[in-house]
Amino acid sequence: MSDFTTIDVETANADLASICQIGIVRFHNGKVADTWSTLINPEDEFHGVNVSIHGIDQHAVSDAPVFPDVTQRVSELLADSVVVCHTPFDRMSLSRACQKYGHSEISCTWLDSARVARRAWPEFARKGYGLANVASTIGIEFDHHDALEDARAAGEILLRAIAESGMSLQEWCERVRQPITGPANLAALDVNADGPLFGETIVLTGALELPRRDAAALAAQAGCAVKNSVSKSTTILVVGDQDIHKLAGGDKSSKHHKAEELIASGSQIRILGESDFQRLVGT
Repeated sequence: MSDFTTIDVETANADLASICQIGIVRFHNGKVADTWSTLINPEDEFHGVNVSIHGIDQHAVSDAPVFPDVTQRVSELLADSVVVCHTPFDRMSLSRACQKYGHSEISCTWLDSARVARRAWPEFARKGYGLANVASTIGIEFDHHDALEDARAAGEILLRAIAESGMSLQEWCERVRQPITGPANLAALDVNADGPLFGETIVLTGALELPRRDAAALAAQAGCAVKNSVSKSTTILVVGDQDIHKLAGGDKSSKHHKAEELIASGSQIRILGESDFQRLVGT
């Protein structure tokens, strides 16, 4: 069985570059071979919503290194290997942090374990392929929202998929680029069922750089169902970049307030700035 590495990050606020924890796990011959984790001072504000999810705040990172202090170590662990993360957000966070500090992006082969799960098990093909639900369903125990634990869980999901499918790591790297087999009847025909964000329900709010109809079209091409209002089914709220700075207070849209209320009550909604949204749907 080929070796691979998994990564997960936690962020201080809605800016994907605001990494406050990194967890990396190296797998060898189907077992955990090495682990590395560190808190990161994101040199940015901590928003209460994020703190409520992972428990990391400004005080916790007061003596932690900043991202440039750990880039060499991260590069050593990831470079020239298959790197697994669950959904594209961790990959994009690492890319955004490299851009923020002027570092070259790490050369590796990315593999999304959510896309693996959607193809390995029919019950996750259309929904329910979040890390916690997949792990719980197939019997993987972990401490969710700790970066090292999340990274380990992503690796265990891939190992389980390899074992149950009989496909190699290299074959899975190819399989995730292919369409999902199974029922193709979709409620909205313009939604790309093989998009990297398929299954997400997105709402747009605030002053966007893109015309709203263009942003919605990009979201649908990436696999998102686009809705006009925030509800319990919402999984992503895209906020105009100039409105991101209102996360810690000030005037927010009613959609923004509603999303935060739902997050506080346990809903899994990710708040993204428009720039990060465009980068996600453009990959």
